[in-house]
Amino acid sequence: MPQSQKLLFQQSAKLCSFAPEPKEITTPTNPFDHFDYFGVSKLFTVKTLFDSRMHLGHTVRSLQPQMSPFVFGTRFDMCVIDLDQTALLLRQALNFTAQIAYKGGIVLFVCRQPSLVHMTDRAAQDCGEFSHTRPWKTEIFTASTLTFGQEVRLPDLVVMVHTKDKMQYADHRATTDSGKVAIPTVGLVDTDCNPNMITFPVPGNDDSQDSVQMFLDLMKQAVLLGKEKRKADLE
Repeated sequence: MPQSQKLLFQQSAKLCSFAPEPKEITTPTNPFDHFDYFGVSKLFTVKTLFDSRMHLGHTVRSLQPQMSPFVFGTRFDMCVIDLDQTALLLRQALNFTAQIAYKGGIVLFVCRQPSLVHMTDRAAQDCGEFSHTRPWKTEIFTASTLTFGQEVRLPDLVVMVHTKDKMQYADHRATTDSGKVAIPTVGLVDTDCNPNMITFPVPGNDDSQDSVQMFLDLMKQAVLLGKEKRKADLE
């Protein structure tokens, strides 16, 4: 072998010996393998719930028996909600909401209270999801093909900002219709509400704008966290 070719061969072998090893291709992390994959526990504390008046319930005479386990006590004939239980259930609801957004699901915010409608629409718009603040028709979920004239994709999660309907003050029909078509729900339930109607109930004041605004902000942040994690894992 000529001397020039021999030197070229030795240099090539030397370069190849220092070549970086190929990186291993890893699959995206499974969020279900982690206790708090999205970090929703850092979004609030019990004190922030208290400052937002989340603990203020209705009068004792309007207390629903199903809400009794979530009542800490009474003061001036008003129910006081146990915020330790609220914090636990709220973290579960936020984590589930983030999971839905992470999987590319559709989140629908529902509310009919006039003083809370504008807040609901804004929260849904800020996180790129949908809201329904008009009179509810049961055919929206139970007969969607006939209602819209074509096949449509129903939401993967319904966030009930207020579980009561403003007209008759009965349970909002969206809660029962969601159960009929197996759509999970997250809802803020006051002491006069039935938590058994909601998949992930969050005991709390659903009348004060401060408490509702905090609930909406947390739901919005959970959706955004899920979308950001989905984008990062796909990249």
